[in-house]
Amino acid sequence: MKIYADSSFLVSLYSADTNWPAAARTMEASTGECLVTTLGELEVVNAFGSRVFRKEVSVAQAQSSLIDFEKDLRDGILQLRELSDAIFERARKLSRQTTAKLGTRTADILHVAAALELGADFLYSFDQQQRKLAQSVRLKLN
Repeated sequence: MKIYADSSFLVSLYSADTNWPAAARTMEASTGECLVTTLGELEVVNAFGSRVFRKEVSVAQAQSSLIDFEKDLRDGILQLRELSDAIFERARKLSRQTTAKLGTRTADILHVAAALELGADFLYSFDQQQRKLAQSVRLKLN
């Protein structure tokens, strides 16, 4: 089984927020590869910095979360994948097919396109717009 984890899921998994219990339970019950793209990696790093800026967490808490995330990437618990040309092509097609109906943001389209191109069975996300798009293309959700 292949799982694609987006940044909303990963940020919750690595830092205490309202979605952390659901993220932790989901990961504990999951088997198979958990894929993350370079886009997701960047969004996670940026999200931790943004949480410090908004004074939601301390610098130390954000650094600890980032260290744990990067360790799981190094240890292969999360498998990092590049955004290929095929992913961008799939994203363009998805945009033409769905954005006028769903109002989907570019990053959400890229995450769903990546999940499809990487052969994921599941998309793990807490982003409601992204989840609507994933459902429209029949990806299973967390």
